[in-house]
Amino acid sequence: MTGSEVSPAFRLAYVPGVMPGKWVRIWNERLPGVPLTLTQVPAATAQGLLTGGDADAGLVRLPVDRTVLSAIPLYTEQTVVVVPRDHVVTAVDAVSPGDLADEIVLHPLDDVLGWENPPGRPALERPATTADAVELVAAGIGVLVVPLSLARLYHRKDLTHRPLEGAVESSVALAWPEAATTDRVEDFIGIVRGRTVNSSRGRRQPPDGDKRERADRTGVRRQQPAGGSSGRGRRGAAGGAAKKPRRGRPRRGS
Repeated sequence: MTGSEVSPAFRLAYVPGVMPGKWVRIWNERLPGVPLTLTQVPAATAQGLLTGGDADAGLVRLPVDRTVLSAIPLYTEQTVVVVPRDHVVTAVDAVSPGDLADEIVLHPLDDVLGWENPPGRPALERPATTADAVELVAAGIGVLVVPLSLARLYHRKDLTHRPLEGAVESSVALAWPEAATTDRVEDFIGIVRGRTVNSSRGRRQPPDGDKRERADRTGVRRQQPAGGSSGRGRRGAAGGAAKKPRRGRPRRGS
């Protein structure tokens, strides 16, 4: 698909924890005639939404299938452990997975960290969602390990979090179907990469007045005189024709 085959609106999907507001504001400033529609989707279904053609691009969590999707990694999140405010973990600034060895660590079915061997002791059942796991932490059932953005998304006054050093991390990327790199997708890529409107790498490039060749009305390129931008005031060069004497009106005889 090329830039001529674009939908009237740009459809952007995003997963929980990602905050696309800044990029959406820039889009609305630069492309006020092209509406941007936002759809929040579970992390596990974001790739299917893109490959199914239901979104033009998405802010997703890696990994994704690079055989069908193009992706630009944007940032990697810090991993934290969510605990009750009176938990012993709150006495330190950061913890390690080994510090959770005696804790029940909840592992929701929509986990985005992809642990091969989660720290701590597993619960008898896995919560269906991260939101459900947060409720169980508040009830004193266990602790929860998530990216920082999800800890903030499901914040409660009776819970807090601490950095978990040496843990698996989650990365966020901008992804889109490789076969559908439209002009609108290129516009959004420029926004998330911080390009300005006049950036030389942007899709819409202003003409380069310094390099553009100027032509006169006949279409012939104008050449500058050798040795400077103007030939005025120059004496004849060696080998050139001698300067003719100045003629005046003849004098009358006295």
